[in-house]
Amino acid sequence: MPNSQQIAWMRDIRRHLHRHPELAFAEFATARFIAGQLGELGIPCREQVGRTGIVASLGSKKTGTPCVAIRADMDALPITEQTGLPFASETPGVMHACGHDGHVAMLLGAAALLKAKEAELPGRVVLIFQPAEEGDGGAQGMIADGALDGVEAIFAGHIDRNYALNEIVVQPGLISAFTDEFSIEIGSQGGHAAKPHETADSILAAGQLIASIQSIVAREVHPCLPAVITIGKIHGGVAANVIAARVILEGTIRTTSPETRAVCIAGLKRMIKAMEQLHRVETSFILVEGYPPVVNDPVAARIATEVAAEIVGQDKVKGQPLPSLGGEDFSFFLQKIPGCLVRFGARHTELHDAPAHSPRFDFDEQVLPTGALFLAQTAISVLERMEELRSPVPDRA
Repeated sequence: MPNSQQIAWMRDIRRHLHRHPELAFAEFATARFIAGQLGELGIPCREQVGRTGIVASLGSKKTGTPCVAIRADMDALPITEQTGLPFASETPGVMHACGHDGHVAMLLGAAALLKAKEAELPGRVVLIFQPAEEGDGGAQGMIADGALDGVEAIFAGHIDRNYALNEIVVQPGLISAFTDEFSIEIGSQGGHAAKPHETADSILAAGQLIASIQSIVAREVHPCLPAVITIGKIHGGVAANVIAARVILEGTIRTTSPETRAVCIAGLKRMIKAMEQLHRVETSFILVEGYPPVVNDPVAARIATEVAAEIVGQDKVKGQPLPSLGGEDFSFFLQKIPGCLVRFGARHTELHDAPAHSPRFDFDEQVLPTGALFLAQTAISVLERMEELRSPVPDRA
């Protein structure tokens, strides 16, 4: 476990980053700060990987030795903070509201623990500090820039206030969702509100479409398969006495299987087209493909479970029987190599009950040493047991 000095150091890192959050692909100061911390640890790094990412490594550089990566995301969100913390964001309209500041602190903490054992490492550990997880898919750029070159497995963790402090959640298989987004435009010639018979009403069409969309999940998707279609944004109209000529709807589709995803997209397109005839409007539909689901490798999850049990005790290792309908671009790494994303419980009994992506989000900083130790120990265990991940197994997708 990190000592008291290392724990205080990680806490200070987290609070520094929390004060100075940066949005996706704008993490310039964050990257410089991380590079500086790595430099103080004596760990060289490569900067501007995938635009603003950092990649560092330590351990053996010999060809043929096992190589594992551990990853942290480092971007913030466009949210105005309302926590009242003494280290609250000093950047207007930007906040670390998902724990990425803690993830960076954990990975740097793991780097310090691994550096102390570098001569004993049975292989190479790659440290990946990734930009733009929050919807911009920064993992893809890092992969394209060679972040995974030579890497055989990858692991990461995410702070989660739904679980108690020192609980670690590990689940093999699918744990998150497809995160597609869409926009719908509904148009007509518009007209005077007192003369609705002279035109078509885009707002009326939009209202009926929003209500109808909910029947896709309720009546077309298998009831045992999770799916959500949410309209999160509506824009239309210019005045109370004008029938709107144009309405824009924006939303997201969250599913956990390709089949359910296809049903939702097809149903959405069909209903949009139906509105054209029903309300005499014109429509257009744009689908923006999001992240694929995170699918944890079964062997990697087994190793992560055993490491977690060593750190927090078997009784505090939890499963995730139902997948989250949230998304994570760690999925792109897992499409290339086996690995596992876990969750670190960080509930605090004295903190306000605010979910991730809330302006009041915060977490118990006592999770930092637990996360750092898990990442470091998992990297060592995987290096020692890489043959298990290299060998084909029947239950590995």
